[in-house]
Amino acid sequence: MSRKDIVRYAVDLERPAALSARQRSELKALVSLAEGHVDTSDIPPLTETFWKNAVRNRFYRPVKQQVTVRMDADVLNWLRSSGRGYQTKLNCILRQAMLEEIGSKD
Repeated sequence: MSRKDIVRYAVDLERPAALSARQRSELKALVSLAEGHVDTSDIPPLTETFWKNAVRNRFYRPVKQQVTVRMDADVLNWLRSSGRGYQTKLNCILRQAMLEEIGSKD
């Protein structure tokens, strides 16, 4: 395959192309279909093991928010003693505590 054989399409998500009459009728038929009639045989069931081993998307980046926190000087010194990244370390410690607390509520 040569480079000139490659076809590229661009989609403008702000202004998507209008649906054809056939596409609209297919969507109406799908919407009116009762949930029990939807064929899900090709979708494997998600077990508890799946969710226990699930990993947050590696590209997920939570929104950071700047805050002012008052803490004991010795705790702050301990965090800073490992060098750069003490704020990230603090965030990791708090996230772990949050996840443990959330997990204990189940």
